[in-house]
Amino acid sequence: MMGAGVKSILEPGEFDDAIRQIPPGKIGVWWFLASEIMVFGGLITAFILFSFASRGAFAAAAEHVQWRLGATNTLVLVTSSLTMILALGYARARNLARTRLCLFITVTLGMTFLIIKAVEYATEIKEGFVPGTSLFWSFYFGMTGLHGLHLMAGIIVNCILLVAALRRAPWAFLERRLELAGLYWHFVDVVWIFLFPLLYLT
Repeated sequence: MMGAGVKSILEPGEFDDAIRQIPPGKIGVWWFLASEIMVFGGLITAFILFSFASRGAFAAAAEHVQWRLGATNTLVLVTSSLTMILALGYARARNLARTRLCLFITVTLGMTFLIIKAVEYATEIKEGFVPGTSLFWSFYFGMTGLHGLHLMAGIIVNCILLVAALRRAPWAFLERRLELAGLYWHFVDVVWIFLFPLLYLT
């Protein structure tokens, strides 16, 4: 009886049908994000371990980061995730004008994040805080710089989708790619949610 239950759960035909219903592109994006989770997860774990071993040195160095700019960037990035969700929603509702607008706002907010981050970097470098100053600053510039590169990639993808929307690309094309781009964009957002308290509020 138990064997029959297991057999029904693992019915080969049903399992194969469920797998086929998942778009290959989505599987590819999830595999990519899984590898990126390993990268950022390793960095975050290493930072935490070194922070505990630093005997307060990391906390002392963190007092010099621009936490107000970091908090502003957190708000900017969270808002951009909302507009990314709205872009996909409007695409599914076949509202081209609002799809374009939400994509444009998402790209603008992403660029705003990078501009604020550049100002932050310039201020810190002017005060003498560079990657070689201490282990904390090496982690800080390395982790935020890597995050910034991922954000730049997301901005480029969204710019391509915005151009496609402006050229009235087929709805099926826009919906599918907006969903995949949204997965990546939200991943970048979630990474920052972890980085902000870790680096700015240590």
